[in-house]
Amino acid sequence: MPSTFFGLNTAYTGLLASNAALNTTSNNIANVQTEGYSRQQVVQQASNALRVFQTYGCAGAGVETLAIERVRDEFYDYRLWNTNAKLGEYEMKQYYMQQLETYFEDNGTNAGFKTVFDQLMITGMQELLKDPSSDTAKSQFVGYAGALAEYFNGLAGNLEVLQKDVNQEIKLKVDEINSLAGEIASLNKQINTIELAGGTANELRDRRSLLIDQLSQIVDVEVSETPIVDTNNPDRETGANRYVVKIAGGQVLVDSSEYNGLECVARTSYEKVNQTDIDGLYEIYWEDGQKFNLYNASMGGQLQGLIQLRDGNNGENFTGQVVSVGTTNGGQQDTVTIEVGQAYLQDLNKCNLSDQGGIINLGNQEFYYDSWEFTISYDGQGNPVYSYTFTLSDSEKNANRITNDRVGKTASIGSSISYQGIPYYMNQMNEWLRTFSQKFNDILTSGYTADNENGVPMFTGNLATDDEQFDFPDDTRYDKFTYEDFLNNGALTVNVADDSYYRITASNFDVLEAMELDPGLLATKYDIADGVEQSDLLQDLKDMAYDKDKMSFRGCSAAEFLQCVLADVALNASRANTFYSSYSGVANTIENQRLSISGVDEDEEAVNLVKYQNGYNLASKMIQTLTEVYDRLILETGV
Repeated sequence: MPSTFFGLNTAYTGLLASNAALNTTSNNIANVQTEGYSRQQVVQQASNALRVFQTYGCAGAGVETLAIERVRDEFYDYRLWNTNAKLGEYEMKQYYMQQLETYFEDNGTNAGFKTVFDQLMITGMQELLKDPSSDTAKSQFVGYAGALAEYFNGLAGNLEVLQKDVNQEIKLKVDEINSLAGEIASLNKQINTIELAGGTANELRDRRSLLIDQLSQIVDVEVSETPIVDTNNPDRETGANRYVVKIAGGQVLVDSSEYNGLECVARTSYEKVNQTDIDGLYEIYWEDGQKFNLYNASMGGQLQGLIQLRDGNNGENFTGQVVSVGTTNGGQQDTVTIEVGQAYLQDLNKCNLSDQGGIINLGNQEFYYDSWEFTISYDGQGNPVYSYTFTLSDSEKNANRITNDRVGKTASIGSSISYQGIPYYMNQMNEWLRTFSQKFNDILTSGYTADNENGVPMFTGNLATDDEQFDFPDDTRYDKFTYEDFLNNGALTVNVADDSYYRITASNFDVLEAMELDPGLLATKYDIADGVEQSDLLQDLKDMAYDKDKMSFRGCSAAEFLQCVLADVALNASRANTFYSSYSGVANTIENQRLSISGVDEDEEAVNLVKYQNGYNLASKMIQTLTEVYDRLILETGV
């Protein structure tokens, strides 16, 4: 049988429940503008009824306030995190591709390639064709050639600065990941401390979710939370949870209250991947020394966008098959020969291998190398065979020497990154300059000057170590090597240190210093017997620039270089803009859907305020009524 004061206790539970609901509503209203805050609600249930041994069976015992929980749908969290990863990636690409467009565009305020090239091959050439013997016209022509060299030097400098900026931002993003990981691990510990005591750490969970929101913009995240059970009694949950955050395709960043930090380590000049890479590009490692997989296709986020911009090579990294191993320097150093089948590796004009040594992967085993040679030979059927021979570093860098079991395995340098990043555009410039210089110089050296002297090349490159310029001997002319040459002289081998056209880059491209000092060295005719007014050689120079049959770059003429490269830049910029806009819209939609569930609605809370106030007032009135009843019963009723 229930107590005499059973009704008072029942009313009291209603008062407590309404008071908890009012306080929760107050908290919701106070946080209506708080970023990441989830609306909270009181979870109630009817108390267990008591048996009263009457005909009606049981009597209700009021209400129980079980918990104050946040209203959150994890489905929308996961959707937003996945979208944020794509949004962050294209945000970075959009920003930096706009800068690339600015560097390459040719307009009234920015004298680009077309302006400079037309000055050389149209304006300067026309004056020279009018009077091939004019020293003024020759000097002007050489000056325009110098302007072309300065344009590429400046453009290469801008791209190097851009690569440096991207590289620095990668470090900032890594530092931000570490900061967020540390905060998440700390929150995990605080949440478990509170929830082990039976509470629910709503505000702390909101703060943790907000940090994951921020982390998901930098890198793709995968979150899992599993209850920690008593090992002695698996059916009993302790109240604590194991919260694990993985990034970049499953690499663990946070595990409960512990996190695995990241650190950036600058590559040395000896570890460059691409010929045009600046020194000090960062590799990322876990704090335990394991290498972080930068090129994971599922990494996502701003970090992936930055990595692709910094290292993107359009999928054209060095790769081939090991065909033999050997030794050099009296057996002190190992060598490995690798055959290649890709067109971009069979032409040194398109090659972007580092000329300062690096790291080569031979069948999933890494070796340092000091230098390399490019060889063209022919097989028994007269088909060309292209190979590279790498001289591996000594034991100071390579702990193990190469063995014959590497033969037949795949060799690679760097990673295949299917995006047109800064290395790609640098290599496009280098390829055009090498091809153009070869064609241009070949025409000049096949003719004579007005003074009947042998023609000399105009375009060359500057050595980085001194003031000397490259000389291009015939035995390094891989572009002219034929099957007949092979039969007569054997295979052609070009060492990376030779003065080949491979050594010309947009950074060191220049006009021959002797020609700048004496423009009279410019050849103008083919036949030494012709007079000073002969200009057939000059006409061939002009035709070569605008006729794709005489010089072809990606199926276009030399003059159409800008259209080819700018088309790549514009396409990537447009793609970045389109996807950024698309994912931005999707992210906003998902965020609105999430807010419709977990966000605080002022009108709804105002209704709740009135509802819970009425409930509180009614419970209070019930207590007041029962108090009067008990007062009458105890004080005024006789026995």
